[in-house]
Order: sequence, then structure tokens, then C-alpha cells
Amino acid sequence: MKIWKKNIGLVELNTLNKNTIISLLGIEYTEIGDDYLVATMPVDSRTHQPQGLLHGGASVVLAETLGSAAANLAVLEDFECYGIEVNANHVRSERSGIVTGVTTAIHIGKSTQIWQIEIKNNRSKLVCISRLTLAVIKKPAVT
Repeated sequence: MKIWKKNIGLVELNTLNKNTIISLLGIEYTEIGDDYLVATMPVDSRTHQPQGLLHGGASVVLAETLGSAAANLAVLEDFECYGIEVNANHVRSERSGIVTGVTTAIHIGKSTQIWQIEIKNNRSKLVCISRLTLAVIKKPAVT
């Protein structure tokens, strides 16, 4: 069952990220399913910590990017969503390649949403599992 309230494609979604931390880290949306959103992120000098491993903070940026984008696609035009809590468990280290995040809804309510994000490596092994809670806010009236 399709959960999206907004009709937006991958090109439009990726264009929104221009000149943000999302583009700086090389994150790209790659698939929009009926009830999930997918994005990739390179594991390279942009996303490494000093020991040459994928930085946990970069994984959290990917997770929050996916959950926030999905949440905002799942509300009507006069609402928007903002993250209020994110957690992440880093399961496996990575030195290179691409990681892929997939987000699915746990709860889509009137005032909050909760999204789960699984980040896997090129071998489909879990690297990070994250959960993002967002507030659903009515957009202020434009005068």
C-alpha cells in the first residue's frame, strides 16, 4: 500500500539536497517504493573517521536524511516533519565502498512519526540500525 501523500521523483528529491551536508557526504536517493525510501552513501574520505573507518556520525546523517525525507513525503502539503530524537547502533565497520540505507515506517501518526533505517554494506551485511522520531507540525500560514 502506497503511504506517500506527496508526488515527488528521485530527481526532485536529490535536487533538494544541493548545498547541504547531504550532498557534501555524497548521499543520493536511489529508490522510492510504495512504503520505503532508499539512499546510498560512499565510504571514502568524506565519511571516514581518523582511523579510516566509516564515521558513526556519517551513518547517522544518512539515517536522519532518509527518515526525514520519508516522513515529509508521508504528510499532506500543509504539514512538515522535524526530527526530535535519533538513535543508532553501529554493528559493523566499513573502510570503503558504498552503504545503502532503507527506511520504513514504524508509526505514522498525527503528531509524531517513527522510522526505522537499516544501513547495509555491498555484501548486504548490516552496518547500522537506526530509529528516528519526528514531530509533525502544521506549516505556518503565509501572509
